[in-house]
Amino acid sequence: MNGTLTSDVIGQRVEVNGEHATVRFYGTVPPVAGLWLGVEWDNPERGKHDGSHEGTRYFQCRHPTGGSFIRPHKANFGVDFLTALRKRYMLEDGPEEDGREQIVMIGNRPVKTIGFDSVLKKQSQLSNLQEISLRGCTVSSAGDKGSIAQACPHIRDVDLSKNLLSAWDEVTDIADQLRYLEVLNLRENKLRFPPGSSSPPRKFSALKVLVLSQTGVTWAEVLRCAAGWPALQELYLESNDISISERPVDVLQMVKLLDLSSNQLIDENQLLLIADLPRLEHLILSETGLSSLHFPDAGIGCKTSMFPSLQHLVVNDNGISQWSFINELDKLQSLHSLSCLRNPLTEGNRAETLQFIIARVGQLRTLNRCQILPEERRGAELDYRKAFGNEWKKAGGHQDPDKNWPHEEFLAAHPRYQSLCLKYGAPEDGELKTQQAFLLRNQLLTLQIKCPHRLDQKVLEKQLPESMTIQKVKGLLSRLLKVPVSDLLLSYESPKMPGREIELENDQQSLQFHSVENGDCLLVRW
Repeated sequence: MNGTLTSDVIGQRVEVNGEHATVRFYGTVPPVAGLWLGVEWDNPERGKHDGSHEGTRYFQCRHPTGGSFIRPHKANFGVDFLTALRKRYMLEDGPEEDGREQIVMIGNRPVKTIGFDSVLKKQSQLSNLQEISLRGCTVSSAGDKGSIAQACPHIRDVDLSKNLLSAWDEVTDIADQLRYLEVLNLRENKLRFPPGSSSPPRKFSALKVLVLSQTGVTWAEVLRCAAGWPALQELYLESNDISISERPVDVLQMVKLLDLSSNQLIDENQLLLIADLPRLEHLILSETGLSSLHFPDAGIGCKTSMFPSLQHLVVNDNGISQWSFINELDKLQSLHSLSCLRNPLTEGNRAETLQFIIARVGQLRTLNRCQILPEERRGAELDYRKAFGNEWKKAGGHQDPDKNWPHEEFLAAHPRYQSLCLKYGAPEDGELKTQQAFLLRNQLLTLQIKCPHRLDQKVLEKQLPESMTIQKVKGLLSRLLKVPVSDLLLSYESPKMPGREIELENDQQSLQFHSVENGDCLLVRW
């Protein structure tokens, strides 16, 4: 390839010993003789410099150690789509099959052929393919015009992730030949997208799922190309440093799932720009740094008109630390599934936090991929009502409906509290005093102790201080059951969460820390 390189090589993607890079320079680098490629590595730790050599800058790098100079013969510029497909699916001609003779009739004349049967068989195999994966197969182009449509016209699902495609035009050259294409995965291809002044985007008429994660696409480029995706239902844009800069107008109107995870520039104001997408049901916002949320069109206890179809929301690994974020979610008309793992708010007393989330978002049916049973919701809402009963009274709450006017600050912090009082009745003074009395003394928990794997072992009942550590509980059980402490595994079940078993995994923490309550059942295994 060395003798055929021109300045057009700039911007092309290459593979060198398994590492991917983009060509940023082609030419001489004095005083060393010969031609060189200057490349910017996807992995900056692979490089040595920023595109400079002995005081002269030859190209720019985003990272100070992202660049290298390599000889052109060391760079793999990739192969066309069909070459990769035949190699991946073992459809290349073999020496034995190619040498086989066969007589076929062309018109009225017999003609001797070699390998004809093999060719027909392989053409048939290609033609029947519907789902293919060419991940990491160094695909860089479509190849001869029309060759893909002729060889494999029925393909519906293509995985082209981690290849050497360098421009969106190369993608469309492939997709144009696949009239039935529904799923296209382009993850980890560093793509150049057409400028705003270019011609209207080519259409992917049947495309339903598009993965553009780690491609470097911007939000403006997404909207520019989206006119060519009229039937798109799922769009994955993970890890692109995307900032949502404008509303989608007449595009993305059919999208049901949008993945914006690992885009650290996204904030709550940007989310409002996509809040009018009419069919958006599933929104993934993990690892975006999101910490706050507010729907300005809806007051306390009201529903927002934004995200009208949103049913599933994922906000894992963010900076959510305030209950106001959870309160806002209750304003969404259709939300019934939430995942909010590994946020500051969910650290600490995990079981209590989950209960409070359930109580604060009335329509949730699934939390962190676990179904919320009716009994669990009832227990969570009753506990929440009781936990903040004294605060409610101090704010002006009253058992008499005519006198029940808590101030706005309390209602803002607990928007569902009044509706829970209507549902279950206002908390009685006796409930709140009993709760206070329990808190004043070191509460003794009456717990059942079961050994699920030892049917002959009687169910025990013990009273244990809530401050007792799991390590001490194990010591007690070791003496009772005559089993070494190191062999014991503890978990518990709660009547408030039927069917769910919770591990007691931190030996240094107390029963109270793990949210073990009066009437719960300890499960002991060894």
